[in-house]
Amino acid sequence: SPVTGRRRSPRGRRVRGGRSNMYDTDGGVDRSRSSQSSRSSGSRGLSLNGHADALSSRGGRVSRGKPPAGSDWASFSDAELLQVRLCDMGLSIEGTGLESCLGRSVEELKRRSLRLRPHFWLSTEWFTPDGVPGVALPFYLAHPRLKRMERRQMLEVEGGTHRSRMRLLRHELGHAIDNAYRLSRRRRYREIFGSASTPYPDHYQPKPFSRRFVLHLDYWYAQSHPSEDFAETFAVWLTPGVNWRKNYRDWPALQKLEYVDELMREIADKPPPVRSRERTEPISSIKMTLGDYYDQKRDRYGALYPDFYDRDLLKLFSSGDSGEPAGRFLSRMRSDIRKRVADGTGEYHYPIDLVLREMIERCRQLKLRLDKPAEVVREEVLVLVTVQTMNFLHSGFHRIAV
Repeated sequence: SPVTGRRRSPRGRRVRGGRSNMYDTDGGVDRSRSSQSSRSSGSRGLSLNGHADALSSRGGRVSRGKPPAGSDWASFSDAELLQVRLCDMGLSIEGTGLESCLGRSVEELKRRSLRLRPHFWLSTEWFTPDGVPGVALPFYLAHPRLKRMERRQMLEVEGGTHRSRMRLLRHELGHAIDNAYRLSRRRRYREIFGSASTPYPDHYQPKPFSRRFVLHLDYWYAQSHPSEDFAETFAVWLTPGVNWRKNYRDWPALQKLEYVDELMREIADKPPPVRSRERTEPISSIKMTLGDYYDQKRDRYGALYPDFYDRDLLKLFSSGDSGEPAGRFLSRMRSDIRKRVADGTGEYHYPIDLVLREMIERCRQLKLRLDKPAEVVREEVLVLVTVQTMNFLHSGFHRIAV
């Protein structure tokens, strides 16, 4: 039997779809404590019903409590919104921009003659429960106010654009079709990708230049686990307009793509034997407040990033009495540096910003100043933060939240 638990995207996050042939809207059973699919209890996961004190992004303590019945939380201030429980928001996918992406993803399956019709629902993040041919999506994508809050709290919105949502959906559909047809039980699957029953590691050490794995999501995610390897390979195979035979010519990963192509042709036009409509951890069952959610999310991301050392800062700045204060300079350059490092490494914005915040604070404590042209120092800071990020990714401490 499949491993209990769930598989999730690397970046950290369920459509009550419409009653149509495209996807299920309110079918399925709420089983937030299901024995078939449950959230891992590791320290990096979100404790869905935790009761830790919620702190706002500005460090202020936020009291909790259910908002008055019928209140319009979308018009609340940030401090008020952080007090609202996720289950009290009444979120749904109907009428949101998610519907077009979900419809398109099912159309992509249809064009390949695949009869899987996954169900979707809102939860706290992207994931596919083991044994369930359905996909959970992060709740904040269901409302523009929540997307703004996500960006304010985490500095980015995972799946916030149509393109990024489709990439994540294709990956999760790989897990869903694996579950629907029990593909991981096949001997050839295990020979090509490895055993799906292999325990998920707490971390993995990617090899960025390896050609044994396809490239789809960030973090060389196909390298993290056999199931993720299959899902990433399926996503590349499914993506319209991608000439994978050409793109992966002379790569060992081509064998995996050819196997997926062969496998999908075999199951084409065949109904899936697994048709569960279970919905694991639906947003309607999650009693934590939005403030609790972000406290734990920030703790999880922030705990994974390395510290900077004084020697690095002393190479960049001077302890003299003249020149612009280094802390002020970094504060001015913070947004630009964070974006450039994130674009170049695929790392989350939030942990990079934590590093910059720490650098700024330490520069102020050491009373460091610029003694070189600002343009030169900016590029040196960019190189330093990028190198530290890449060292982190390659050091074996690149965490997977499972």
